[in-house]
Parts: sequence; C-alpha cells; structure tokens
Amino acid sequence: MKYSLRNGCVLKLLGRPCLYDIRTDELYKLDDAAFEFLLQCSRGEADVREGEKEFIEYCINEGILAISERPELLTAPLRQSPTPSLRYLELLITNRCNLRCSHCYLGDAKAIDLPLHTIKQVLKEFEAMQGLRVLISGGEAILHPGFWEINEMLPGLALRSVLLTNGTLLTRESLKRLRVNEIQISIDGMEHAHDSLRGKGSFKKAMSALIDALAMGIEVSVATIIHSRNLDDFDAMDEMFRRLGIKDWSVDALCMQGNLRENTEFNPPPDIAGRYLSYGFGSSLHSDPDELDGDNPVLYACGAHLMAVLADGRLAKCGYFGDMPLGTAEDGLEVCWKRLRPIKLDELECDCIHKADCRGGCRFRAYIDGDPLGRDSIKCYAYDIIKP
Repeated sequence: MKYSLRNGCVLKLLGRPCLYDIRTDELYKLDDAAFEFLLQCSRGEADVREGEKEFIEYCINEGILAISERPELLTAPLRQSPTPSLRYLELLITNRCNLRCSHCYLGDAKAIDLPLHTIKQVLKEFEAMQGLRVLISGGEAILHPGFWEINEMLPGLALRSVLLTNGTLLTRESLKRLRVNEIQISIDGMEHAHDSLRGKGSFKKAMSALIDALAMGIEVSVATIIHSRNLDDFDAMDEMFRRLGIKDWSVDALCMQGNLRENTEFNPPPDIAGRYLSYGFGSSLHSDPDELDGDNPVLYACGAHLMAVLADGRLAKCGYFGDMPLGTAEDGLEVCWKRLRPIKLDELECDCIHKADCRGGCRFRAYIDGDPLGRDSIKCYAYDIIKP
C-alpha cells in the first residue's frame, strides 16, 4: 500500500521541519522522524514501519495523506530557509486602480506595472525560500495587463495565493476564472461608511462579489480599516461576516500617508481607533513554529516574516516602507531579505504583559511617531496600557 501527500500539501524547512497545507493554510510542526516519513511519501518511497500507524491515521484524518497505488509525486524546492524565514510576500503588481479611496497610502500614484518576467522570477525565488503565502495586490491587481497570465501560473507553485482586492471589478465570469486559493475583499463599514471612503456604489459591488465568491465555494476573507465614519458599524459587520461564513476578518488602523493627508477627517485619534482593534476573527499569521536560538524561541516585532515587492520593482519591509527600499527585484529576493535587520521584541522600548501578543504593534506607525523602536500608541490604547 502506497501513501502520498495530498495535492496541496508541501514540506517546508522554516528553521525546523514543517508541513504546509496550501488549501487550508495550516502549518504543522514536525519532528525529524515525521519529516523523514512524509518526505518519503512525497517521493512515493514510503515504507511503513511499526509505530507509524497512529501517525498515518492522524495524517489521513487531517487530509494530509492519501492512499494510492500510484501516488501523485509533488515537486517543490526544499532547503533551509533564511533566519528569520520569509513566509509572506506582499506582491504589489500594479499601481493602477479604478477607485480613488480617501485613505489610500499610494496617493496619486502613476500607472506602473511590475513586468511579467519580474513577477515570475520573484515567485520562483519566494517558493525556493520556503515561502508560504503570496498576497497579490495593487492598486487593483486585476488591472495589471498580464493579470490573467499571472493567475494561470499560480496553481503550479508550492504557495498559497491570496488576491487582495476592492471587489468592484469581480464579476461572476472573472470569479470562475480565478485560480487563487483565497480572495480578501476590503469592506470598510456598512454601505454609507464604506462608500464615503471608497466612492458611491462601491459597497454594493464589493458585497455582490463577496456573496458570489462564497456561493462558488471560494474562500473569502475581509479586511477593514477603522475610520471616523464606520465606528458605529462594527457590531453589524461582525454579525454579517459571521453569518455569511467569512473565514477571516482583519481589522487595522490607518497610517497617515498618501491620500489620508488630504482627508484627515477620516482619521480618528489613537484613543478612539484603539477601541476597535478588538474586533475581527480568524488568524492571518502562523505563530508556531517559531525560529529558535538554541532551545529558546525568538520572538520578533511586527512584520518579521513579511516583505513587499512594489510595482516599480523596489523591495521593502512592507508597502508603507517603500521610501526606504532594501534594493530591487534585480538584486534578488533573498539578497534584499538578508539586508533587512529584523527587530526582536526585547529590543523595543515598550514593556508590558501583552508584548508577545501585540508584537509591538505596527512599526510604521511607531516610525512616523518618531521612534522606530517605540510604542504603537493605537495598540497601547487597544490593550488599555495608555488610558484615554
């Protein structure tokens, strides 16, 4: 009897051996024996020994292993990742957008598209670095002239692909063509509040795409920004997203960049915004396994496992840090990643009982407040460390 890894399950070396299920976004920590057995399964060479039956039963129940006389052999790069590992890649393939949102950090950006050959190169490099999740974004990513060619290459990669979109251009026909594992749609309040930020009619279009995607069996998550006109909508959004079956709802605060500088009325003060960070559900990060220093786990501040590729080819810590690039795609993804000095939690100038959960909050908000190692005051209000 032959066992094989199910299609979508891949082995990764993120400091320690792991198995990543691209379909469910689950990351499993493995000991050496489990890794060696699953590696043999991935090659169609598994020889079941006494003591492994319980582990095999667990893997079958989890949907990791399948019984097959002619197992489907999966091929994916397998080598030790850098430390810390690059797990999430924000791939901003274009600055083109069909909306002009009042809070967009790109501001009045020119219509720049990341070349297809650069996108292919970056995705292959990210896969080889043991990456987990690529976040395809913009602007509005669908407006990239080569979007549908990019779309077709995604299933061939050992990566989970997530399309970040405003949802207004997603028709039933385009949803049927999508090959991504997940769509994340921005919903920034109920209709009046959302439209006040993104433009009249945008809420209905985004919600229509969301409902159609769910009906087609596509995994959908939602991202919401806290702004001054949606503060009364969070309970209604929570009820609506849970009822619809949204897998993950992330809530974040604004950063004073781009168009927000001209629309400051949308930006609530930190003591107000902080109250709403308790909303949201699901988890977008894989906190385990951590990298180790000897036997001790190393905890990093916000964004330790993330890097962004901008539409003009620059690479940065995240999209907000675009003016402080680490290099360009021509330098290579791993070269630029190793130029980034990750901030460890114990280097931060804040110290409280919530530090390991908060991870220091947003480092860009701390940076624009004047201290890259200082507090993110919005997070401190959220945890009641700073009193209103």
